[in-house]
Amino acid sequence: MVKRIIDHFEESFLSLLMVSMTLLVFAEVVLRFGFNTGIHWAQEVTLLIAAWFVLYGASYGVKVGAHIGVDVFVKLLPSPIHRFLTLLAIVLALVYCGMFLYGSWIYLAKMKMIGIELEDLPVPKWIPMSVLVIGFALLALRFLELGWKVLKGDVEGFHFVDEAKESMEIAEELKEYTEADVAVAEATDTVKEAK
Repeated sequence: MVKRIIDHFEESFLSLLMVSMTLLVFAEVVLRFGFNTGIHWAQEVTLLIAAWFVLYGASYGVKVGAHIGVDVFVKLLPSPIHRFLTLLAIVLALVYCGMFLYGSWIYLAKMKMIGIELEDLPVPKWIPMSVLVIGFALLALRFLELGWKVLKGDVEGFHFVDEAKESMEIAEELKEYTEADVAVAEATDTVKEAK
């Protein structure tokens, strides 16, 4: 129940970010080219929304296995080696997240101490830039969850999106549709000839 609520919140938040960014850019384009005016803060807010979308979306991508990876070689290895390399990759990813968390924490602390505001809005810069800490903390959490699943034996690897497999499935579907269209066309021709 709680997991479903969290999943729904994450998906809704990402959707809200995407819709907000799209509508803001659309409004800016219409105002700029249609009315020769614009929203002076639109570009800055669009960039901030995009940052939130990317950093928040990266952790969600790890959660649902939506990232693209090259793991053909690793899949060929025996299961224990595959699991070991996956755990090693997770540890390296956690080190990466830790370095960015540390650096972004220092950056945000200095932004707050200095009191810098956004260029176009009277908002302290550290508030929207907090996505650095939030995004990398969520990413680290996702890697910890994945590492726990690998240690328990629930999964063997990252479960990346397999583009080649998906492309072959799409090709098969297209082939089936084409064959069905040919069959319909032949049947239509037969009916026309019979008349």
